[in-house]
Amino acid sequence: MANGTRQKDLRERAERVIPGGMYGHESTRLLPPEFPQFFRRALGARIWDADEQPYIDYMCAYGPNLLGYRQSEIEAAADAQRLLGDTMTGPSEIMVNLAEAFVGMVRHADWAMFCKNGSDATSTAMVLARAHTGRKTILCAKGAYHGASPWNTPHTAGILASDRVHVAYYTYNDAQSLSDAFKAHDGDIAAVFATPFRHEVFEDQALAQLEFARTARKCCDETGALLVVDDVRAGFRVARDCSWTHLGIEPDLSCWGKCFANGYPISALLGSNKARDAARDIFVTGSFWFSAVPMAAAIETLRIIRETPYLETLIASGAALRAGLEAQSQRHGLELKQTGPAQMPQIFFADDPDFRIGYAWAAACLKGGVYVHPYHNMFLSAAHTVDDVTETLEATDRAFSAVLRDFASLQPHPILMQLAGA
Repeated sequence: MANGTRQKDLRERAERVIPGGMYGHESTRLLPPEFPQFFRRALGARIWDADEQPYIDYMCAYGPNLLGYRQSEIEAAADAQRLLGDTMTGPSEIMVNLAEAFVGMVRHADWAMFCKNGSDATSTAMVLARAHTGRKTILCAKGAYHGASPWNTPHTAGILASDRVHVAYYTYNDAQSLSDAFKAHDGDIAAVFATPFRHEVFEDQALAQLEFARTARKCCDETGALLVVDDVRAGFRVARDCSWTHLGIEPDLSCWGKCFANGYPISALLGSNKARDAARDIFVTGSFWFSAVPMAAAIETLRIIRETPYLETLIASGAALRAGLEAQSQRHGLELKQTGPAQMPQIFFADDPDFRIGYAWAAACLKGGVYVHPYHNMFLSAAHTVDDVTETLEATDRAFSAVLRDFASLQPHPILMQLAGA
């Protein structure tokens, strides 16, 4: 468990040399105390913590694991490129191969730029939109996560009001709210950012409504603003194209990250010819943005995305898990709220405003060898098998029983109580 000897030692050492013992979205500060902070290895759909405790992993590294940890064909492609070179004085020729492959798979895209993480991609899209339009205002949905740069981070410590003076907000899935935001900033909107669906932490997910997506496209067309779909989290988990393809809406720019190299560090901004000149003129870069090994991994990942039923596999596994959990919750008399795509599930309990039930259930699942998350959407990979789902449901059933047994003594997470009182 998380309190094993190695885990405990690592936490104590980290507290001395790393602020808070860990930072960012992979900090376990807001998770139940049973959750491990450090891991030793991963394979397929499983991870092992620092004390070699195994878990069926439903976070997939917060998204990057699409096809299975250490997928053999992707690792072989990365290893072959590593023997030739990785970060060099200039990019490898495979950068062109990757750009061609990516553009060939995404309908709206005519060009590609590569960077390292989702914040790089969304911030580049912001700069590009302002360069293209000569305008300042960026429209984002209230509460939406588009990265951890000063203009979009959800936590404002160290952030100045001036960092966001030209960022305005609308309500996701509310076409009227978006139209009103355009009117309020008439003549100065450079871009509208939208996630493929609403996927905030501590909130139910909501699929994008067609009227909202059409309004976004229409307002951008009428004003010359650019429509940006932030597909960093959902890309290639909803479709083999941009995630708004099923709505019949094509953006001008799309941001990608997390999974298109199956865990290797790379992200991308794809765009239409409309924005090509601005993309050429802006200066964005990074010493490791052109590294060849992640590009080799991405090329092989994209091939597998094109040629295999990976998407259907992870959707089927997600649907089986969702159905099994629903049946269990009804049997135990604990109502679940399961929202979003089944392959990116958000799981909450009804009548659980302080998350004490959800936290206890997640901790009990962990004890049973299943890593689920109490407040962040989860992810399935193509490596999650029928047997994995069956084993998971055995553990979740025991977790439901444990929650009911200890129901009277359940307490909310102490840090959550502090935040609620702040």
